[in-house]
Amino acid sequence: MQAIVLNGFGDTGQFREAELPMPVYRENELLIEIKAAAFNPIDYQMRQGRRESQHMHSPVLGRELAGIVVAAGAQTKGFRPGDKVIAAAGSKGSNGTYATHIALNYQMVAPLPAALTFTTATAIPSAGLTAWQTFQRIHAHPEERIFLTGGAGAVGSFLIKLLKAHGSHQLFTAAGNEQSKAALEILGLPATHILDYRQPNLAQRLLDAGGQGYFDWGIDIVGGSISETAAEVIGLNKGYADITFLGTSRTRELLFDKGAHVINISNYAYAAANQLSWYGQNLRELATLLNNNVITPPAVQVVGRLSADIVRQAHIMMENNQTYGRKLVMTME
Repeated sequence: MQAIVLNGFGDTGQFREAELPMPVYRENELLIEIKAAAFNPIDYQMRQGRRESQHMHSPVLGRELAGIVVAAGAQTKGFRPGDKVIAAAGSKGSNGTYATHIALNYQMVAPLPAALTFTTATAIPSAGLTAWQTFQRIHAHPEERIFLTGGAGAVGSFLIKLLKAHGSHQLFTAAGNEQSKAALEILGLPATHILDYRQPNLAQRLLDAGGQGYFDWGIDIVGGSISETAAEVIGLNKGYADITFLGTSRTRELLFDKGAHVINISNYAYAAANQLSWYGQNLRELATLLNNNVITPPAVQVVGRLSADIVRQAHIMMENNQTYGRKLVMTME
């Protein structure tokens, strides 16, 4: 099979094209021909050798896919060759998704949502599952005020759609360019709920924009200094959802001083606990919401076809915050 291999941790020059053996699928696995793969910020963090790289067992990166089942192991259920599917493979597949094929436990796979193309559907699994887990675990009430960092990104936009679809409208976020602001307004956020994080005193400006004191929830999807803002604006004993594990020491101090209720969001936790059915079951729930038009699929940008150059380009765009509310996607043909 064709694949893009990471030679070693470092810059994007570490990627090269390679011909690898076809994955050998086990009795509880599907062999899937990948038609499209999406890029995630965790990809470049793994390339850099950061914490997430500890989960790597293949030099092929990539965590989500849309494709066609080629073969099904004897102990798989509900799938047969020819089925169109999506999956968040994480680090549980035979290799990553920067490749033409993957072997993956059938419990992590779900049918492709009706009427979606491979290029659109591949943008759903990782961001969708992260947003869905966050939505389910915070149990936000419609009247609660919520500030989320990175609202224009794949996870943020998915989460905004889920929250709005279930009655939440006191949603605030920050953006640093006009493209991201426009993408957020398309999601239905008022311009007054989208603050420029490049301007000073972001925390105070958020509190002023909220108009009713401190926020009920801070949701961090970015990490770094803006995670401190998310911690600053929540009130005493209020909630904070950490999706990045990239908060600063000051973030942790603020949360402790406020007695915050902290929820750590980790899709990988279910794989580590060997609860693989969580992935397929929740992808099916997301597919139902998409099929019933409760939420819409994410906006995507097809960067190009499988090649080391395209992978390098996508990583650079993600690192430089040039996705502008769109999920970057790579096709295989």
